[in-house]
Amino acid sequence: MDFKYKWKNGQAPSQDQAARSKYLLDEQQFDTEEDRNIAEQDARKHLGVPTRIADDDRSILPHAASDESEDDLNDL
Repeated sequence: MDFKYKWKNGQAPSQDQAARSKYLLDEQQFDTEEDRNIAEQDARKHLGVPTRIADDDRSILPHAASDESEDDLNDL
């Protein structure tokens, strides 16, 4: 089966590379970010890699308190 979009590096990535990469396809072939996201999902399905979810870019660990919060604690 042939895929209708251009891959980012000229060829289809391995499943390991696809799982770690945020984008698999060449961005210049898309007019909108929505079109690109839909094509990226199709590319991942084509390669048999799980699709990305909105939380993929968020850290799973809580963030440390900001400097401003620490200053407030020191005032107590």
